[in-house]
Amino acid sequence: MAHILVVGGSLGGLLAANILVREGHRVQVIEKAPATLDGRGAGIVTHAALFEGLRRAGVTIDDSVGVEVTSRVALDTDGSVVSTRALTQVLSSWSRLYQLLRDALPADCLVAGTTVRTVTETTGSVRLDCEDGRSFEADLLVASDGLRSVVRQQFAPEIVPQYAGYIGWRGVCDEAVLSHMTLSTVFDCFGFGLPPGEQLIGYPVAGAGNATVRGKRRFNFVWYRPAQGEAELAALLTDADGVHHPLGISPNKVSWRHVAAMRTAARALLAPQFAEIIEKTAQPFLQPIYDVCSSHIAFGRVLLMGDASFVARPHVGMGVTKAAQDAMAIADCIGRLGAEPAAGLAYQEARLAAGQAVVERGRMLGRYMQSQGSPNTVRRDSDEVLRETAIDLAPVVGVSIHVVPVVPVVHVLPVAPKTKQRRHQ
Repeated sequence: MAHILVVGGSLGGLLAANILVREGHRVQVIEKAPATLDGRGAGIVTHAALFEGLRRAGVTIDDSVGVEVTSRVALDTDGSVVSTRALTQVLSSWSRLYQLLRDALPADCLVAGTTVRTVTETTGSVRLDCEDGRSFEADLLVASDGLRSVVRQQFAPEIVPQYAGYIGWRGVCDEAVLSHMTLSTVFDCFGFGLPPGEQLIGYPVAGAGNATVRGKRRFNFVWYRPAQGEAELAALLTDADGVHHPLGISPNKVSWRHVAAMRTAARALLAPQFAEIIEKTAQPFLQPIYDVCSSHIAFGRVLLMGDASFVARPHVGMGVTKAAQDAMAIADCIGRLGAEPAAGLAYQEARLAAGQAVVERGRMLGRYMQSQGSPNTVRRDSDEVLRETAIDLAPVVGVSIHVVPVVPVVHVLPVAPKTKQRRHQ
């Protein structure tokens, strides 16, 4: 049995910790937040590899894990259908997966409320020193501490987040407050809005208390909008009191003026269904879009995983799935080679190229956003967007995922009498 430290108690860290615990290792999760991280509203696109990772982490997969949709639809500005595509997916939420993984983790594995200061590697172990004076020593350290990883900054300071030139407005809206038109045309689908140079995606997820029954769900959306240049981004990251939050602004700090301007733009640029969803979302928030692409993810007894190693743009819908693949690969390499540097090198060989590839795919899918206003503007066909966004590129052989929907899926009823010719953006 090895002793393994996992830095970061979000989804990636919990996946790794739970898998390693179930394979017989002693695991300590070091999380800087003093209380539970539950309550975040982001939606999660699931894939076969994510379900495999959840099962290995001790999570039972049933219909409560998310909401199933069977189709995709793109809406024009008048609410009519531009394109449709049949595709069955299960859409979960950050909150639901966090609850499942926290419930699966033995209570004595979590060390909350302590922040990493330094990591020191010795010949036969790795030592972690925290800002509150506590220290931990183990055979291996797995860093899953996110976009601005403290561990990555120490071992690979040259790898820094690269801003992509646009942001995502995000939020979730309660199903119960939406009109019949919105519920019957887009709510039960993976929906797309495609104004020139922008993109909105949205889909149903569990509601309060992780409820997935009809009437209790929520609609999760991400609206990608250009914010080119440091000045424009800095303005968006400045709250109503004039305080700048360069590392990211919390939902309750986003200026009401920016929220109001965004809602006004939604009414002008988006289908009325999407404009209604945004109007009735209590607390929209924004996320600057970054790339993180590492050249190494193993440093002796220190391994990077999840967003600490690679951050791909959300267009790929692979963030949590990639973390599950990382966690499974780490456990497999330790199982074969022990908790030694050799396991880290094997993990790097298994996952480095895969991580680089998913980052590049995210860049490809988002290139049209960065090209706006340039002589080489990228145009994307709406059918292409529906076909390529947030899809499962590498299904796990032998893994069968079947989630029985709680209620029948409502099929799309176009607002207009016929489908319009597909648009370019």
